[in-house]
Amino acid sequence: MSRQPPEPVQVIKERRDGALKALVGGVPYIRFLGIQFDRRGDELTATLPYRDDLIGNPVLPALHGGVTAGFLEMTAIIGLSWSLIWDEMEQGRLDPQSLASGGLPALPKTIDFTVDYLRTGLPRDAYARARVNRSGRRYASVHVEAWQDNRDRPFAQATGHFLVTPVAL
Repeated sequence: MSRQPPEPVQVIKERRDGALKALVGGVPYIRFLGIQFDRRGDELTATLPYRDDLIGNPVLPALHGGVTAGFLEMTAIIGLSWSLIWDEMEQGRLDPQSLASGGLPALPKTIDFTVDYLRTGLPRDAYARARVNRSGRRYASVHVEAWQDNRDRPFAQATGHFLVTPVAL
């Protein structure tokens, strides 16, 4: 018996980066807010770079609540989508080129999304991570936390429920 040689690390990295770029590029609202995603293995961290037009209350100043909610929801949707395509992508059954050319799996649809504003979002970069609590064939539950300077002090968190469509190969 002969074993298949493992794929070079660079090929795996390029496949993962290409899939993430295609996934994020398919959502115009992410570009509008300027959200970026940093990938480390299967974990994604979303970054909302500070801009003056994201401020809702210039007296405080504080991030707009709608921007915060949108940031959390986009992080949840991309985090859930990433977890849904991970196995297919790692086994080489999901091609980043087909994703980039419109072969994206259907993004999860929000059933409900509850945001807890814990403290004022300050005028600086914000970060968020999503954790998939449950993911079944049709339904998923996701928790997201957003922080700025200290991950142990989130300024907002959210829980969302989503309708998912299985990845078609």
